[in-house]
Amino acid sequence: MSCNQILKYFPNLDNNQMEKINNLQSIYEYWNSNINLISRKDFQFFYERHVLHSLAIVNVIKFKKETNVMDLGTGGGFPGVPLAIFFPKTHFFLVDSIQKKTNCLKQIVNKLELNNVQVINSRAESVNKSFDFIVCRAVAPVSKLYKWGLGKISTENNNKLKNGLICLKGGDLEKELKLFQKTVNLYNISDFFIEDFFNTKKILHIPF
Repeated sequence: MSCNQILKYFPNLDNNQMEKINNLQSIYEYWNSNINLISRKDFQFFYERHVLHSLAIVNVIKFKKETNVMDLGTGGGFPGVPLAIFFPKTHFFLVDSIQKKTNCLKQIVNKLELNNVQVINSRAESVNKSFDFIVCRAVAPVSKLYKWGLGKISTENNNKLKNGLICLKGGDLEKELKLFQKTVNLYNISDFFIEDFFNTKKILHIPF
């Protein structure tokens, strides 16, 4: 999959956004040779399994200007980096406890000139800031993610979705979501994208 197929799903991206998305693979390829941000065997599917997967969230929420979003356990910067390109007026805080990853991520963010992104080397529970949303990609069980988010979500709602956790997950989630059956909103990514990779992938929204 190439960056042109990102444009297929998101034809309204401006030239600046498309240039950043077009440059993503080469930038990540360089840093991935220094540190394993993305699995080597997975890198050939970079745009599909990392960029497009991250941008699935755009189909669920359009973050408003000045919204504060934490990407918890960001790793290589997903979903935070693609979302920051898509929403240049939203503030993204990419949080990870592994310093060598956050050091690389700072270089990537700087190269992409993402002025709406701050990279934080910390455990999520140690971050002393209030956010509208916490986004993440299969970092931990939902119960842990919810626990880590307690006390960090603003009570002032400015977006169409209520403030809370937005998580990219896959597989059988029945057991994991047992405690959240009454509150969770589930979205099938296969409703948005036709690629087979997304057949079992979902977006979870749990309001706080």
